[in-house]
Amino acid sequence: MWKRGKFSLLVILIEIAFIIVYGCVVVYDPDANASNPSHSISESLNGSNYRENMLEDYYPLFQDVSVMIFIGFGFLMTFLKKYGYSAVGLNMLLACIAVQWGIIMQNVWHTHHGKLYINVYSLINAEFGSATVLISYGALLGKLSPIQLVVMCMIEITIFGCNEHLGVGIYKTADIGGSIFLHTFGAYFGLAVTFVLYRKEFREHPKEGAVYHSDIFAMIGTIYLWLFWPSFNSALGLGDDRHRAVINTYLSLSSCVLISFATSSLVDGKNRFNMVHVQNATIAGGVAIGTTANMMTHPYGAMIIGGLAGFISVMGYHFLTPFLAKYCRIHDTCGVNNLHGMPGIYAALVSAIVVSLASEDNYGYSLYEIFGYMSPAANSSKLAEIQSQFQEIDPGKGRTASLQAGFQLIALVTTLAVSIGGGLVTGFILKLPFLDSPNYDQLYEDGEFWEVPEEEEHEVQPYFNRKDDDTKGKLLNPLNSPTLQRFTRKFSQY
Repeated sequence: MWKRGKFSLLVILIEIAFIIVYGCVVVYDPDANASNPSHSISESLNGSNYRENMLEDYYPLFQDVSVMIFIGFGFLMTFLKKYGYSAVGLNMLLACIAVQWGIIMQNVWHTHHGKLYINVYSLINAEFGSATVLISYGALLGKLSPIQLVVMCMIEITIFGCNEHLGVGIYKTADIGGSIFLHTFGAYFGLAVTFVLYRKEFREHPKEGAVYHSDIFAMIGTIYLWLFWPSFNSALGLGDDRHRAVINTYLSLSSCVLISFATSSLVDGKNRFNMVHVQNATIAGGVAIGTTANMMTHPYGAMIIGGLAGFISVMGYHFLTPFLAKYCRIHDTCGVNNLHGMPGIYAALVSAIVVSLASEDNYGYSLYEIFGYMSPAANSSKLAEIQSQFQEIDPGKGRTASLQAGFQLIALVTTLAVSIGGGLVTGFILKLPFLDSPNYDQLYEDGEFWEVPEEEEHEVQPYFNRKDDDTKGKLLNPLNSPTLQRFTRKFSQY
């Protein structure tokens, strides 16, 4: 009874703790606060529009990001033949925990008189943070108990919030689509955890594979992610930044699909497509362009970035994933290293190149909006000249393009160090006995944690033999048809 009640007790205590913290420190942003004088009807009589609200700019994209988090990531992981309930259901649970905790951890650095303001922007940012947990979940899919996943989620969001503040708040790294701080972090955090928890039975487990219909369900997740990724990469931008991010992301994804299909066919001995490649590598272009989505990569550059991402991802699935599992004790269930990890590193390297070429010639004064620390220092004549035309430009540090490019690389190295280090520590915590690590029979299986309807057993010989490679896809002898045999038995009585 105690074992069965541990999960419920843990989750209830976490939610109570959230409610207490929110009650003490979280308040509505002035843009959502009814007591804000600028929102009163009387103010509108003096010429202001009290109905102007940031929600109009961000809510449609907030919904798009939500679709990616709850449907895209969830269904992408339904390929395991006996783990579909957990893939979608626990994905939803982890996302909701991560969002509530992320609102605290991602905004604790930006308090106002001891209070944290919450608005639609912070909701989007928190959903971005939840993506790191879901990416890590992909590497560990089917290998952790729900209690272990909840504990991992709480630890990971804490470490993620600190690393994001270091990279964005201190280094001032440009990463609008989160390829460095979300995808790279989540992938290598999860891989570090699976390294610590590695067991031989993770490999070649009979329940690990997919079946025809489970792969189709997983493809639903791929399509949703593919369609909404332009929103994901552009959600935190405005104006021409957002417009450019949508264009670059869509072109990168489109190019990625073509190269992924082509590479998948090339690496197969019979020139066939591999559904694992199609489900995952085709969306690697969204990760690869994420850091530079709002930059002046130019359309052809976005297509090159996406195409190379598809090639890297397919080659990773075909060669690197089995190598890591066999020789490096890293069993990556979903292949997050190929979809999020390597494309995230690639995105950071590309960003260093693109940033090193940034100048007023190709960005105008918007250069100082995208790269805040490249803006001239306070009280400089250059800043005064810029602010005479664009008052919203804030003073910076006067960084050169090459120095900003260096900080892009520093952020990558820091993220890898923090994510791997944090993942290793978390892995050892998750090995504690009272967290109920699944045994062999519970791996990749819903039955221990869900009410699963019993499947009817049919002793019907299929027409198509899927087990014997020599007869695969060939119609078996029609005289052995079970339908024909039942028909014969029925009418032999007359």
